[in-house]
Amino acid sequence: MPSLIDLRRRIRSVKNTQQITKAMKMVAASKLRRAQERIMNGRPYAQQMERVLGSVASRVDSSLHPLLAIRETGPSSKTLVIIVSGDKGLCGSFNTNVIKAGALFVTGSQFPSTLGLIGRKARDFFVRRGFTVSFEETGIFQTLRFDDAQRIAKAATDAFVNGDVDRVMLVYNEFKSVMTQHVVVNQLLPIPRAAIDEAEAEAVAAAAITARAGLATVDYLYEPEPAKILDQLLPRYIVVQIARALLESNAAFYAAQMTAMDTATKNSSEMIGSLTLYMNKVRQAAITREIIEVVSGAQALE
Repeated sequence: MPSLIDLRRRIRSVKNTQQITKAMKMVAASKLRRAQERIMNGRPYAQQMERVLGSVASRVDSSLHPLLAIRETGPSSKTLVIIVSGDKGLCGSFNTNVIKAGALFVTGSQFPSTLGLIGRKARDFFVRRGFTVSFEETGIFQTLRFDDAQRIAKAATDAFVNGDVDRVMLVYNEFKSVMTQHVVVNQLLPIPRAAIDEAEAEAVAAAAITARAGLATVDYLYEPEPAKILDQLLPRYIVVQIARALLESNAAFYAAQMTAMDTATKNSSEMIGSLTLYMNKVRQAAITREIIEVVSGAQALE
């Protein structure tokens, strides 16, 4: 049975830990508000760019631009997998989920893969286990800037255009709500046909609504021609998608950290309560034992 001094020392230690977790929760909540504002402001731009890309790309042959070209897969095909994790821990299963998803994709793929690692946790995990790494970025979430997305996009685009890889995948945590973060595995290059097909479907639906309303169908004129527009649009699309993934991951990290620290603070309160109750029982037992010893001694003297 631990002594009263040991129990008091343990309670004091738990209280100190509780103060730290409470402070970390408040800091994460403050940073989450700013990160959430950035991702909410960035999503409409990324979504609209995807619609514009689909509208333009549906009017040109996919073989006219290297970022649209779908290459045949074979034994020599290679995939670049960009995995976005956090630089820090104490965020529940945030890092574990995205690292697990990336590792499952790499080990389950029938083609060799090389990794682009963003975040210290992903870098430490995959480098320690001997995976092939093309590039790594750590510490960018302290001051997340658009230049960081441009640098990562250039590395991925150069590897794809030069033929070093035949496909680029992006693995990151998408911010859904404070309580929910969803791991996303998206194809970044070549530009997935789904975005183009979705734009075409929207165009068909809009044309049907226009016809029912008795209005003239609107066709767009492009200046310059769509192929030249793609030369400017596609590289920026890649940058925007990576920037969105970084913003989503940053907001998801702070949400996960805030939730984890809130849970830790509540668990600390429960532990303090149970330790205090146990300490009171130990002290009561000690007092009772001393009283019995005094009474037994008095009776022996009689």
